[in-house]
Amino acid sequence: MSIRRIAQMTRLSIAAVSLALRDSNKISEASKRRVRKAAQRIGYRPSAQVAEVMSRVRLSREPRSESCLPVISFYDSERPWEQSLHLRRIYDGMLERAAVLGYRLEPMWLRAPGMTRQRFRGILNTRGIEGLLCLGSPKIDEEFPAEFDQFAIVTQGWSIKTPLHRVINHAYNDTWRMLDQLHRLGYQRPGLAIGHYEDVRGAHANMSAYLGWCECMRGASFGVPVLRLERLEEAPLLNWVEQQRPDVVVLVHVHDVLAQFRQIMRDRGIRLPEDLGVAVLSQNLDETGFSGLQENQRLIGAWAVELVVARIMNRDYGIPAAPRLELVDSIWVDGGSLQKKGASS
Repeated sequence: MSIRRIAQMTRLSIAAVSLALRDSNKISEASKRRVRKAAQRIGYRPSAQVAEVMSRVRLSREPRSESCLPVISFYDSERPWEQSLHLRRIYDGMLERAAVLGYRLEPMWLRAPGMTRQRFRGILNTRGIEGLLCLGSPKIDEEFPAEFDQFAIVTQGWSIKTPLHRVINHAYNDTWRMLDQLHRLGYQRPGLAIGHYEDVRGAHANMSAYLGWCECMRGASFGVPVLRLERLEEAPLLNWVEQQRPDVVVLVHVHDVLAQFRQIMRDRGIRLPEDLGVAVLSQNLDETGFSGLQENQRLIGAWAVELVVARIMNRDYGIPAAPRLELVDSIWVDGGSLQKKGASS
């Protein structure tokens, strides 16, 4: 067996040679060079079939203490998912998929009292950890620490500015799908109202899709200007509805403003959906009474785990030169804020 021969040539164990050939950070660079030199000398080439079998063997083992995927973030608490339903669902998706793949998750707080980046990196190295799952940051332009560039890293969302492998909600496609659905229902004049924070955090994908759809489906003369909101300012919202007269509002905002939106319309005597349809793109629509697309956070979490495990197996460590982007479509929710308007034109 070639690995056994390399072990004899380098005076390393078979296990150490196997790790070195997979570029594991558990093996010193000097030992890796010895192994690569010996492998080149005998013309060693890894077998794809053997590699597949061994990956299945590794995944079928019971999780061990070293089979750990730390979950890190730049939030001010160790477990930010305990204060956020959005993050809770992502974390649950991570937990479920990690268990299937033979890993366990462990929260590790970057901002713990007394913790430095150098100390954090030392802890990871001592424990032989190879991959990191990042839940993101409350800031929109957070830089990922360069001190962690030796690990396989995957984040979710757009809040980390550093080019990393990431899994995100497919906001552009969601918006286009929503507008197509509204068109099938017979709505002729959709208007987009979007929160500033959601617009920036979503990399302007919703607005781009809305403007593109209107150009393709309605032509350049179609003109319902986009309404940008900080929170849900009543006067600008009502002025926009009454002056622009959309027959359906596509609302991109956090779910906790939806009750306020309904109350503003009710106070003005605007009935939903009889006078105005409303379709919402948000993180959560459960029990809100609004129709629209809700982010599939559990799948975002599951795909993040799959991606980081794949990066570890492919020895893809560090800040990538060509980041990989996984896009997750949202789930349609019927909430009663839309109605059939008749045959669409």
